[in-house]
Amino acid sequence: MIVFPNAKINLGLNITEKRPDGYHNLETVFYPVHIEDALEVVPLKNSDKEFELQVFGTPIAGNPEDNLVVKAYRLLKERFNLPAISIYLQKHIPSGAGMGGGSADGAFMLKLLNDKFSLGLSLEELEAIASQLGADCPFFIKNEPIFATGTGNVFSPINISLKGLYILIIKPAVFVSTRDAFSLITPDYPEKRITDIIQQPVEEWKNSLVNDFEKSVFAQYPEIGNAKDKLYESGAIYASMSGSGSSLYGIFKAPVDKPELIFPDYFIWQGKL
Repeated sequence: MIVFPNAKINLGLNITEKRPDGYHNLETVFYPVHIEDALEVVPLKNSDKEFELQVFGTPIAGNPEDNLVVKAYRLLKERFNLPAISIYLQKHIPSGAGMGGGSADGAFMLKLLNDKFSLGLSLEELEAIASQLGADCPFFIKNEPIFATGTGNVFSPINISLKGLYILIIKPAVFVSTRDAFSLITPDYPEKRITDIIQQPVEEWKNSLVNDFEKSVFAQYPEIGNAKDKLYESGAIYASMSGSGSSLYGIFKAPVDKPELIFPDYFIWQGKL
């Protein structure tokens, strides 16, 4: 059985307050996009191993045991008599990009195992298990636009569709530390909530729908700020950094011609929303 975990972008991101536990409360809209990894699971026979993980495409740093697909498997194995498995993960979503690629892989692994082994878990039960993997993992269970608050783990339904528009996602060869990005933020409640802003036409988002990380990240990494300017110069009706970066996206009314000439040496993906 094979599934295709997809990425997400953040439409707006406000860091509203620092919590007593050291984490931050925020508000954002998670919106799914169709750039995808591929994840396959097959039974592992004639082996004394618990699992095997093979990763193809974009390399992933760290030990296999730390990968969220393995953690997802072990969470379900604690509750069900799952067999040993071989896991094949083809990575296309860039890592450390603020697009939730690892979270998507973990959440889709839960859904894959639930279907493959007929575990009978409901979407709500899968969301609860996914929350043990990470704050934004539950989003990928239902995989539809939502308004997220808390640490990104409290979801409310939202009515928004960008169907008919195009998205260009770019990522420079720059690593942005999420911890450092949070350390440079001064939390504050916005004058206007994201839920109100996104009801306006996309063309009106530019000066009101903000990502609070951009100010400090652009100051540290001017290349990322310059890339956002180039998205607007290329015709974007809205552009933003996703999460804490370093990926950015532009929303367009038509595909961008030869974006590789505008953003040489960048990761580039373009598609319909």
